[in-house]
This record gives sequence, C-alpha cells and structure tokens, in this order.
Amino acid sequence: MLSKEITAKIDREIAKYPEGQQQSAVMAALAFVQEERGWLSQESLAEVADYLHMAPISVHEVAAFYNMFELHPVGKHKLTICTNLPCALSGGVHAAEYLKQQLGIDFNETTADGLFTLKEGECMGACGDAPVMLRNNHQMCSYMDEAAIDKLLAELRKS
Repeated sequence: MLSKEITAKIDREIAKYPEGQQQSAVMAALAFVQEERGWLSQESLAEVADYLHMAPISVHEVAAFYNMFELHPVGKHKLTICTNLPCALSGGVHAAEYLKQQLGIDFNETTADGLFTLKEGECMGACGDAPVMLRNNHQMCSYMDEAAIDKLLAELRKS
C-alpha cells in the first residue's frame, strides 16, 4: 500500500495536469515509490496503476522503458557510470573497469554486502565533466578518475 507521504507527493503531481489526466504523473509516482522502497516490485507497479487509474501493463511499460527505474532489488548505492563516446574518450571506460575491479562486480551486479550496484549509463549531459557517474539517480559525480572513485567509495562505505 502506498504510504501517505507518497500519495501526497503524487497528488501534488496530479494537480499539475488537467482533470482526468492523472496518468501524466506516472513517472513522478514511480520515482517517489522507488525512492522510498529502493526498487519497483510488481506489487509497487500495481499500486501505482491502481492509484492513477491505469492498466498495470501501462505502468510496467513506463518502468521498463526508462533505465532510472529498477525492477529488481539494487544495492544501497547504485552507481551508474557513463561510457558513451565523450566520456569514453575522457576516461569513462577506464573508470568503469576500475570500479568493477574495486567492487569485484560487473555491470548489473550487486556486491555481496548489498552496498553497491554497478550500472552502465547513457549520456548524462555533462560531457565537459567526463568521466561522470550518477549515484542513486540523484547525485552527479564529475571527473571520476581513480582517486575520485576511491574517495567516493570510502565515503559511501562509511555512510
């Protein structure tokens, strides 16, 4: 069941659209649920569908299309590193390989302790700061060389 906090946030989003167009708030609703629960289970998708008066498959299609939504559990810290051409030319591929080595996992895997999930991302629109990484879809990390990666991992392990 959606929490009161989530339904209040969804209601604020719904209010931005014409009456009867509550499905327009689906992406925001999914983001709120994922932020609270960590990922989007089939039950969560069904709850959002019910709240927005949508077919469950329509909500699933949105969640499956966008790579910021997780349909399976992820680690406490999801690290998405850009390996598109501008980042690749500025060390993005090396940074990705270094992260894999430091974490002992590959893309789309989670560390045994559940702390980190590593994802390969598409362009994040910060090519001038390459290589870039996104933490939990909210924090952009720029200039991710080995020293910056080591510092970030140490900070996240402490938190």
